[in-house]
Amino acid sequence: MNPEINNWLQLIFRWGHVVAGVMWIGHLWFFNFVNGPFAGKMDGPTKKLVVPELMPRALFWFRWGAAWTWITGFLLLGLVYYQTKLVLFDQDHVGNPWLWLAVVLITLAVGFVIYNLILKKVKNVTVASIINMVLFAGVYCLLATAGHFSGRALYIHSGGIFGTMMALNVWMVIWPYQQKIIRGVKDGNPADAETVRQAGLRSRQNTYMSVPLIFLMISNHYPTIYGASMWVRDGILAGVIIVGFLFVRWMYAKAAAVQGF
Repeated sequence: MNPEINNWLQLIFRWGHVVAGVMWIGHLWFFNFVNGPFAGKMDGPTKKLVVPELMPRALFWFRWGAAWTWITGFLLLGLVYYQTKLVLFDQDHVGNPWLWLAVVLITLAVGFVIYNLILKKVKNVTVASIINMVLFAGVYCLLATAGHFSGRALYIHSGGIFGTMMALNVWMVIWPYQQKIIRGVKDGNPADAETVRQAGLRSRQNTYMSVPLIFLMISNHYPTIYGASMWVRDGILAGVIIVGFLFVRWMYAKAAAVQGF
């Protein structure tokens, strides 16, 4: 592809990626840090009036923000990493980028099936999350050792893993389950407990992943981070994930403490 055309396409897709991401994550944080505590204060009649009007509108922008964030991110991934071998692999390694694109896509698809199964079958959320993080570390090691991905590629693909799990959570679980919940509120026939639990769980999972995801999105502009030695680079990534999770936990506590007039 002509480099000038490639640059223009990258600019357009990156712009769209950021705009859609703001729409998506903004609504995600609204649901978890504003609407969640507020909904707990509503009585039955008020909830029956507010929820069917508010939630479908908010969920429209939420789910399409997720979709377009993923689509533009995938297009950017192809333009930046899979058009050439210069950025995807370590400098001393020559690999087949299209083979590894297939590996990545298959891994993402199978990975969500496993991730989804774990969250449904393992009732202890902490244990389920730890299992999924171990699996994430395994995929990261696969890309680093067998794929010989560069530090920059490892960071952006880590963000891609988080973003894909989050987007699939939105479309495969949160949106269909929320439709059942909204109809239940409207009709006075509440959705079953597991539907409510899974919808809330996936929304919280996405919120925890959102902070490390944002770091990974911007990290590609900082070679000091992704270009560090393996132990430093991987240690920074682990630290970012931990700090991001702790920050979200603090945000939940803060959200519960904020009161209306």
